Amino acid sequence: MEPVLIDLNDYVHTGEGANGESYNHKHDPSIMLKLYFRNFDTAERELELSKKVYQMGIPTPEPGCLVTDGKRLGIRFKRIEGKCSYSRACGNNPERTEEYAREFAQMCKRLHAVHVDTSQFENVKSRLHTLLYANPNFTQEQKKKIYDFIANAPDADTAIHGDLQFGNGIFTEKDGVRTSYFIDLGDFCYGYPMFDIGMVYLCCCLNDEAWTMEFNHMTNATAARFWDAFAPEYFGPEADMEAITNEVKIYAGLKTLIIERDTHRPMPQFRAMLEGTVY
Repeated sequence: MEPVLIDLNDYVHTGEGANGESYNHKHDPSIMLKLYFRNFDTAERELELSKKVYQMGIPTPEPGCLVTDGKRLGIRFKRIEGKCSYSRACGNNPERTEEYAREFAQMCKRLHAVHVDTSQFENVKSRLHTLLYANPNFTQEQKKKIYDFIANAPDADTAIHGDLQFGNGIFTEKDGVRTSYFIDLGDFCYGYPMFDIGMVYLCCCLNDEAWTMEFNHMTNATAARFWDAFAPEYFGPEADMEAITNEVKIYAGLKTLIIERDTHRPMPQFRAMLEGTVY
């Protein structure tokens, strides 16, 4: 996949995340750009996955082409004008946190109701096993126990976002009606939905205050309220929330494999969810 050369002077910087930056085109409001900090081979993978997901009808911005500014790789997408992430919305309007959380929960339920062609996507277990053995922050004994837990987790052929945090759900609003989309699909795969819900719990309940404010734009108290509204909406009001929380904590701990891959440093506050449970 040969990248198209672009002039970054034609774009205006709009934000950044762990892996890259976002830009809007100065002269064409229909174009936005995601530019990676490093020339990750994952740029091509994210573009390929984004196209497949878009073609499946899962709501996500229409992907364009692979681009380069001569130094870094990026992807052009059709811009969703006036978009706001669910994390930013909660930070800006904390009094509406429960409303946004319930809406995001319904969005996630619809995603996890999608059955995928498993020949077109990777199994979440395979993805995590690969990340596990590339991770230098676990002992061999710990890796063996984590490997076995992942292997013995329930199987499913349902869509998995792979990095399901409320910053990766965005929406636009017109005349009081919101339209929602998933973004950042570089880890999209299939499997047991709890592998996804673990990231929601991690973002809501396991970060320190500074991290939550920097990356999720809200206080820990607001993030905890998000989970308290999200969980019964997703699992149902009659669900045993204590049992669900005990299970989801383990899957939150497994998400350290994604985060440590991206941050290149150990995250003991997340890995702690595996201690006394998986190993």
